[in-house]
Amino acid sequence: MADHWIENHKRDSWRRQAKASGYRARSAFKLKQIQERFNLIEKDDIILDVGCHPGGWAQVATELVGKGGWVIGVDLEGCQPVEGSILLVGDITEPHTQQRVETELKGRSLNSIISDISPNITGKWDMDQALAMDLVTLVFDFSLPFLCKGGSFVTKLFQGVGVEELIEVIRPYFYDVRRFSPHASRNSSSEVYLICRNFMPWKFRKACIRENYENALNLKLSGDDIAEAPDIITSSFSMRKKKAE
Repeated sequence: MADHWIENHKRDSWRRQAKASGYRARSAFKLKQIQERFNLIEKDDIILDVGCHPGGWAQVATELVGKGGWVIGVDLEGCQPVEGSILLVGDITEPHTQQRVETELKGRSLNSIISDISPNITGKWDMDQALAMDLVTLVFDFSLPFLCKGGSFVTKLFQGVGVEELIEVIRPYFYDVRRFSPHASRNSSSEVYLICRNFMPWKFRKACIRENYENALNLKLSGDDIAEAPDIITSSFSMRKKKAE
């Protein structure tokens, strides 16, 4: 099975095209196709690239924003430098890394957040998918306060439990939220990208995406409604004390 995957990977046309175009990964074409469809990134924009390794999305984003723009990338694994970007090594969910990102922003707002982040895969689908969803909510909660009015957020999701609930939680803060599958995604992949456009920051104040998502998911999986008490059934049976002899 492993040999079969490796052989298919070698024959992957998107991988060959990425190598020929100077991109570090086939995933670069996913962002290019998202951009062609939705036109999210413009010249001089400031972009946060979450889960940036090996740097394919940072390469594309840097091309799109031009010399007047800036791309800040974050990943647990270090990347080779991309001219026009600053790529940080760290965990985006940890305060230290978050402070580094905020320091690099220097008070500027983000025009777009792009996230191809994925948790460390265990091989257990239900667990991996749940971890991925939780990770996405954490990225939302950290980065949305820095997103400008009208800004966009793009993130990878894996189809499964909780996707609909997350969409419903996110929808109030953007004018448009939809799913999109780039042609560059593998046919066998369950990944899909959530495209959130035209952010409304005044609606997001004091919101917590993770908490709202967990509440919505708990309601779906177990229900938070209190069950009604059973009807009282009357009986003619009564206890009688035994007479003392």
